[in-house]
Amino acid sequence: MAGTTQPSAIDDILAEYAGLEQQLADPSLHDDLSTARKVGKRFAELAPVMATIAKLESARGDLDTARELAAVDSSFAGEVPELEAVVEELDKTLTDLLAPRDPHDGDDVVLEVKSGEGGEESALFASDLARMYVRYAERHGWRVEILDATISDLGGYKDATLSIKSKDDVGDGVWARLKFEGGVHRVQRVPVTESQGRVHTSAAGVFIYPEPEEVAEVQIDETDLRIDVYRSSGKGGQGVNTTDSAVRITHLPTGIVVTCQNERSQLQNKARAMQVLAARLQAAAEEAADAEASAGRQSQVRTVDRSERIRTYNFPENRITDHRIGFKSHNLDAVLDGELDALLDALGKSDREARLAAE
Repeated sequence: MAGTTQPSAIDDILAEYAGLEQQLADPSLHDDLSTARKVGKRFAELAPVMATIAKLESARGDLDTARELAAVDSSFAGEVPELEAVVEELDKTLTDLLAPRDPHDGDDVVLEVKSGEGGEESALFASDLARMYVRYAERHGWRVEILDATISDLGGYKDATLSIKSKDDVGDGVWARLKFEGGVHRVQRVPVTESQGRVHTSAAGVFIYPEPEEVAEVQIDETDLRIDVYRSSGKGGQGVNTTDSAVRITHLPTGIVVTCQNERSQLQNKARAMQVLAARLQAAAEEAADAEASAGRQSQVRTVDRSERIRTYNFPENRITDHRIGFKSHNLDAVLDGELDALLDALGKSDREARLAAE
């Protein structure tokens, strides 16, 4: 059976993998930790492709042998259809793995959650979303750091900024899984502030950006920045610093404002805020340079309004619906506790199919 994958594409992968192996075997590579990490990450990304190529070549060899044997002994004929099915499935898997990739799939992310319409209920829902992403990250062994948060009167999040990093360079990064989360998330439930038991609808927005490994990757002119320092504050008086260690950075040309108060020192907070600013500026630059990327990111959030939703969380019916792909499931409690894989798998499959169709 002829495969659908192009031999030239496979040859390119084999050559790149061999080159990466040579680089990793060179001790001098590790003198530059940033380059070493990039090489290691790409090597890990290609590992499942290489494994599938090896399985496919082996299966094709077995199929050729079975056909030759079946031609002289009919007792082997039954093996041919089974091996053809194996080759076809592996070929589909390889085609999927070789589909055009998002160049940021291996990146860590900065994720922002902001309350929208709905007042305190929206802030409480925003905190539910933040907790959902934290729980999902914990399930995958990722590291989560809350860089900044503004707490509402009832303990919800008016806004929160999270840094989510993968634990190693094996496989795809955080962006590959969470990049579809940007957009307006709508909730339908009875708020804690509702005395009549009526179901209300409110919304919260999620913004997500790939986080560059180094601020130097994005050129930021210090003269374009206004940096303010202030006293950190924590919920219920917890973790309150007595020094002006929190940092707010305003990028004057774009109006982007980033704050960070999680670290203990002003210098640490400034460094983390600069990383977040770099992530947001990088995303903005890519939007301006690439019309397709622009269309994709504009779909995240134009306004945190109930009508511009990507997903609805319906508590009375225990249902979650992703409106972009028509995904529905009735395990809302589990999803909010971080069981997002089924939904994210469906979104990833839809994205890969679209990328293949666009080739």
